[in-house]
Amino acid sequence: MTDTSPMTRRQAVERIRAAVEPLYDPREALAVARTAVADLAGIAPAALLTDPGAEVAIEAFDRAVGRLAAGWPVQYVTGRADFYGRRFAVGEGVLIPRPETEELVALVLRNEAPDARILDVGTGSGCIAATLALERPAARVAAADIAPAALACAEANCRALGARVAIRRADALGDLAEVFPGPFDAIVSNPPYVPASDRAAMHPNVRDHEPAGALFVPDDDALRFYRAIARAGRRMLRPGGSLYFEIYHRAAEAMRRMLADEGYADIRILDDLNGKPRIAWSRKH
Repeated sequence: MTDTSPMTRRQAVERIRAAVEPLYDPREALAVARTAVADLAGIAPAALLTDPGAEVAIEAFDRAVGRLAAGWPVQYVTGRADFYGRRFAVGEGVLIPRPETEELVALVLRNEAPDARILDVGTGSGCIAATLALERPAARVAAADIAPAALACAEANCRALGARVAIRRADALGDLAEVFPGPFDAIVSNPPYVPASDRAAMHPNVRDHEPAGALFVPDDDALRFYRAIARAGRRMLRPGGSLYFEIYHRAAEAMRRMLADEGYADIRILDDLNGKPRIAWSRKH
């Protein structure tokens, strides 16, 4: 089969499934194959089930199969990821949006006023900031990142989706409060939080291909980004303003102590849909 020869949808799915089966359990391998074929062919995922015998011709199919077999995340191969019901462009150097982060966004939407002023720190693809801006058109949403690839991706996604977000370069460990003086009603962040010692246990498609700077922190200072953002938040948040963090499930109690030490009140640690501690929510006194 050449790189652009027609094949049935079923054949395309089966070819990718067989190629990635060594990397995933059978159910996940099938899910990766279906996602890849649907996105690369520009068809609805349901069409793979309703008409599997229809012909499909995918440009550069062999290359896509090779990348998937080499462990590249399907979102990097297709160039897109779904988040909160919308399609976001993603590429190398930009963290892939996760379903768990949708729960963080949902909490902010439930808690904050329609016209709230919100800052997303470490915006990556812009999925958090863009979703907040689109779900709450009256809100004033800003986003920060330090990585050029992330800033470019976030700007492109916000432009494509029509999300009004003020995006600026800022270092969460340095000049955040200077670049975004506030006052903000809420600061939300999904910063790097995986201890370096846990890197070897991660799935290779994450460990070897997603940006290490957006994932890993030193074992001896695992809360470094949270602490820096919390300290900046004391200057940037209005009195009573909220701080929302996506957190590492093993760091829940350390996070609670750190936020208390930094002077935050009403600290709550919330579980995700899998029952793991995933969100820290607190308020500035």
